[in-house]
Amino acid sequence: MVVSAHPEATRIGLEVLRRGGNAYDAAVAVQFALAVSLPAAGNIGGGGFVVYRGADGAVGALDFRETAPAKASRDMYLDKQGNVVADLSTRGHLAAGVPATVAGMWALHQKLGKLPWRELVQPAVDLAAKGLALTSKEAAGLNATKFITTEVQTGSRYEHADVSPQLHAEVKVPEFGHLPNAYERPGRPWQPGDTIRHRFLAATLARIRDQGRAGFYAGETARLLLAEMQRGHGLISQQDLDQYQPKWRTPLRGRYRQYEVISMPPPSSGGVALLQLLQMLEPYDLRRLGWHSADAVHLITEAERRVYADRATYLGDPDFGRVPVAQLLAPDYLKQRMAGVTAASAATPSAQVAAGAGLPGYEPDQTTHYSIVDAAGHAVSCTTTLNGGYGSKVVVAGAGFLLNNEMDDFSAKPGVPNMYGVIGGTANAIGPGKRMLSSMTPSIVTEKGRLRLVVGTPGGSTIITSVLQATLNVLDYRLDAQQAVAAPRLHHQWLPDHIDVEAGALTPAAEAELQRRGYKLNPRSAWGRIDLIERLPDGTLRGGADPRGDDTAAGY
Repeated sequence: MVVSAHPEATRIGLEVLRRGGNAYDAAVAVQFALAVSLPAAGNIGGGGFVVYRGADGAVGALDFRETAPAKASRDMYLDKQGNVVADLSTRGHLAAGVPATVAGMWALHQKLGKLPWRELVQPAVDLAAKGLALTSKEAAGLNATKFITTEVQTGSRYEHADVSPQLHAEVKVPEFGHLPNAYERPGRPWQPGDTIRHRFLAATLARIRDQGRAGFYAGETARLLLAEMQRGHGLISQQDLDQYQPKWRTPLRGRYRQYEVISMPPPSSGGVALLQLLQMLEPYDLRRLGWHSADAVHLITEAERRVYADRATYLGDPDFGRVPVAQLLAPDYLKQRMAGVTAASAATPSAQVAAGAGLPGYEPDQTTHYSIVDAAGHAVSCTTTLNGGYGSKVVVAGAGFLLNNEMDDFSAKPGVPNMYGVIGGTANAIGPGKRMLSSMTPSIVTEKGRLRLVVGTPGGSTIITSVLQATLNVLDYRLDAQQAVAAPRLHHQWLPDHIDVEAGALTPAAEAELQRRGYKLNPRSAWGRIDLIERLPDGTLRGGADPRGDDTAAGY
């Protein structure tokens, strides 16, 4: 079974499985297909994480998170007064971290793949060259997005405090404008059913097909990327491309009731946070309290606000400092964090909640996910991202791919929220070659040594809570896979101090009771696109494809 964010990507992944490829082969094919079919998040100009479990029960994790360029510096998004410059970390060339996706897919295939590399990339080449019809959601997304021109840089000037010796004088915040490329409107707004062809992207993918990693990080593609950096005053250099390496990491493993949960370690905060939340909630009978009852929502929210406070203080790139993972997951610590919280207690204002004490300090939206299980039982959970929708809005001229704006996932200044409203501190400060903290939470759940769930989602800071809710929906509330991903969601991230509420997530009685206890409710449009595979006791696979997007589940 394959569940991904676009029907074409799901189709391509399933064809790989039918041809005898394994789940890792299908993951590579799906990733490159999403780079064509889902430009808002699918990518070759971003990065991500893979958590996998082999048919023999062996587990692993691959970190292909972007890194800060060598010329990046801690205060590069601050003006001379020390204030964060609006938009500089989210749009334009300075927002881009070193792309990691191609290196990650190459590493995954070299270690675990079965079919020839070129056979896995070729379907994406064909998709880009022949074109594909836009869905209504993708047409709306393109119409709402303006891409940054690389021809003329205009915009407000400011004196930059600390970019790099080469850029110390003045840098421009680019204005939006259209660079002629596949995404430019055809003289009118895009309509569902319009065919969009990617001539330059097809050529780039063909180089990756023929040359592997070198087809992106060297040669013509690298030349085009570096030319784009020069035009837009970006920081990525050939040295950055040469030195980038994905990293194999040991996944985090924890218990929740009779289940084992396998998730991503730092520099993702997702695995730590998910395991903290599940352990905090295990003492409570959530099923008895009822789905989204006031008591259940209260307990989940109190756990979430404490976990996000810890995230802001302690989590960052483990290669640049000590991350106290074991202490954060210690049962006694988590019990202490929830001390005084009962099903009937009042809300705890976030102003009164800080990160847990006594731990060693750290020392020096738009995303997509796919879940795959093959016939042998290999399982892949992969979350990949450009960060914001369409990343930095920069299309590499002549190469046809979008650059990420992952630099916004660093803490530009301690205590100042990023684009998702998440607060960060010193542990996640910008540093050359450093990986920015992430909320991506690709996860796998087993029961009695057998695969139970493969789950993940996009959604920025809401990723962690969305994966939590989908997992609880299946394991505690006994919803099937499709019901679990479709159910309306709630979210709390410590700051700002309110519960985000999707339409239909709370009954009027639950709303009234939560408000009585002191909670502020914030109605929000739908978020996230959970892709989930559930393995039933008889071995049948059941897919859940989030109806909030064009997500599609298919199997045989």
